[in-house]
Amino acid sequence: MDLDRRSFLRSTALAVGVTSLGPPFWRSAYAAKPVPGDGPYGPLLGPDENGVLLPEGFMSRILATSGSLVAGTLYPWHPAPDGGAVFPQPDGGWVYTSNSEIPSGGGAGALRFNGAGEIAGAYRILTGTSVNCAGGPTPRGTWLSCEENPFGQVYECDVTGPSQGIVRPALGMFAHEAVTVDPGRGQLYLTEDTRDGRFYRFTPVAYPDLSSGLLEVLFADPVGVVSWQPALAPGSPQSQNRLAGAKVFNGGEGVWFDSDHVYFTTKGDNRVWDLDVAAQRLSVLYDAADRAARGQDAPLTGVDNIVASRSGDIFVGEDGGNLEVVVISTEGQVAPVVRLDGHDISEVTGPAFSPDGSRLYFSSQRGTDGRGVTFEVKGPFRTRRRPRR
Repeated sequence: MDLDRRSFLRSTALAVGVTSLGPPFWRSAYAAKPVPGDGPYGPLLGPDENGVLLPEGFMSRILATSGSLVAGTLYPWHPAPDGGAVFPQPDGGWVYTSNSEIPSGGGAGALRFNGAGEIAGAYRILTGTSVNCAGGPTPRGTWLSCEENPFGQVYECDVTGPSQGIVRPALGMFAHEAVTVDPGRGQLYLTEDTRDGRFYRFTPVAYPDLSSGLLEVLFADPVGVVSWQPALAPGSPQSQNRLAGAKVFNGGEGVWFDSDHVYFTTKGDNRVWDLDVAAQRLSVLYDAADRAARGQDAPLTGVDNIVASRSGDIFVGEDGGNLEVVVISTEGQVAPVVRLDGHDISEVTGPAFSPDGSRLYFSSQRGTDGRGVTFEVKGPFRTRRRPRR
């Protein structure tokens, strides 16, 4: 991983024997890294009327702007929109949640859509918190909003109407960034946004109840074999949970569970990681430094929030770079799907898909003038599950 991959693997094979590692490991170890290309949707065209560059067949609309009332509602859209997720509703509509990454008043808001995709409401789902960065959805339809500060906690929110949210202290006190749920095993995975961050796993006593459980920290050996040890003091500030020898991640960002894999990003080294949950092995799916080392441009930098589509493609929002949403396709290509024109002071946050997979929601946290803008992009996104190369 951090060493020269092939030479290290050759030496490992001599030390332990090829057959002891097994064919699945060697297929993974030598798999080709994703490479630049046009991806599933082709090249970007010129900016549309909203300043959004998209492939042919796609269109954008602005849903909300920070400080202005959401159309047809009395809710002023919150500042600094960040992490988000979509929740299908019984009437055929859905809810898109969005955090507010500001101190002393962060919280989260929501947009309610009817079955035709039109806005039917907007409201606050969390108040009284601070620097709510990302988070994650739960299978039971609640939003986990994460505070990114040394005393940060996770709040579980009802997305269907105004609420205050319920703090979940068992998930730890640290600079939370994002969280994802493995519903089959009843476990949660959490990232930490510090330069010496850790990666966490939470196992509830009685899933899906998150009020109590075991918080653990990831360890990984040089070839990516993963083990876990209990956090020292989950209810204490992050500095008290620095287990010696735990794997260090430079600026943990978005995280997403999909088909027995947990994908997450680290902004300090521009990497997308792949934790194979079934095999308990960790590898690097994408590394911008791999391109730079060859004197080539990296198609994805400033990695941040992440989501997988229904097809298994991974979409990553950029904090920096070209202000894009970039797809890492199941075929192994890395390509922009969205680019924002003139949003140089901003970052792309909160990517999430509508239940049918045809609409992508995301925000420009600071827009072109300091005010956040939340967008919808509609188009022929792939929705059929495809095996990852």
